[in-house]
Amino acid sequence: MYTKKVYKAWDMFKWTRFETLLFLIFSGIIASLYFFLDLHWLKIPWTPLALIGTAVAFVIGFQNNSAYGRIWEARKIWGGVVNTSRTFGMFVQDMVTNEYCDENIGKKEIEKEIKALTYRHIAWMVALRYSMRAPKPWETVMNERSNREWSKYIQPPERLSTLEKDLEPYLSKQDMEYTLSKGNKQTALLYLQSHHLRQLKEKGLIWEFSFLQLEGILEELFTLQGKSERIKNFPYPRHFATLNHYFMWVFVLLLPFALVPQFAEIGNEIAQKFPVIGHYFLWLAIPFYVIVSWVFHTMERIGRTGENPFEGSANDVPISTIARGIEIDLRQNLGEALDEIPEQFPVIYDTQM
Repeated sequence: MYTKKVYKAWDMFKWTRFETLLFLIFSGIIASLYFFLDLHWLKIPWTPLALIGTAVAFVIGFQNNSAYGRIWEARKIWGGVVNTSRTFGMFVQDMVTNEYCDENIGKKEIEKEIKALTYRHIAWMVALRYSMRAPKPWETVMNERSNREWSKYIQPPERLSTLEKDLEPYLSKQDMEYTLSKGNKQTALLYLQSHHLRQLKEKGLIWEFSFLQLEGILEELFTLQGKSERIKNFPYPRHFATLNHYFMWVFVLLLPFALVPQFAEIGNEIAQKFPVIGHYFLWLAIPFYVIVSWVFHTMERIGRTGENPFEGSANDVPISTIARGIEIDLRQNLGEALDEIPEQFPVIYDTQM
């Protein structure tokens, strides 16, 4: 457990090492100007800086709460996808029967229809996760240097394959052409499901009451899809995110002009009894500044990272893993052999995608 905590702390340090080095160099320059050139006028009163720091802390807290809310809502939506998908798979297997058919339809034909409906649902999940992973202009977290380094080791499966390739095993040629011709492919697949269910009802393979229940499941899937698309297509308000980012940097860049003189004054008092310690005491402002700046910067950056829970970073909702888990459940319950079912996406560096 201790080793795991140390490992996580090291990862956090690596994630912010460029900014931490900048804080160290910047505070070293200010301290050097104050110490070697006696620029005692190079200071800012604590009162305005404390007001700025308080405002920045409130805004960062608001941003982090909002970002966490978006992540948690996204997780609940995809939890709903899990439950509704399993319900759909169960209903399809038990409601598609020849009990109400005018003429007897063989077991293999019924199994074919059940498989087509189940596979089309899996295709819907594939299309939905690809849509959620599509880049948006406001999704810029992965442009940061340390995040680009991270993406060399961990990438969502959607960046390593194509939608057409991943849809092909689950759709007929006709369904494939129809789906790819539409802008919103996941919506097109739910339309195909509804059309298919209506055809089965007309054949008598689905009882009318069962048809209504299955249509209700499709309605719930539309609702969950719309909620997921709402988070994807509506970003965290930019005026909050941008101003918060700028305010944080204003505070961080002004902080050493108050912190270094304060430590110098404390050093003057200490010098009355301990001259050597008091003379060099102001240099302790550097590590204190780095710690405070690191905390403010890291909290603000965590908030920015959580704004878009489907972007594909290590802290996002693992929609690829969730969708693959549902697929495995559905195909196992169809009675398929284990070697025919794809494996779950691997967990890399304790991260699910």
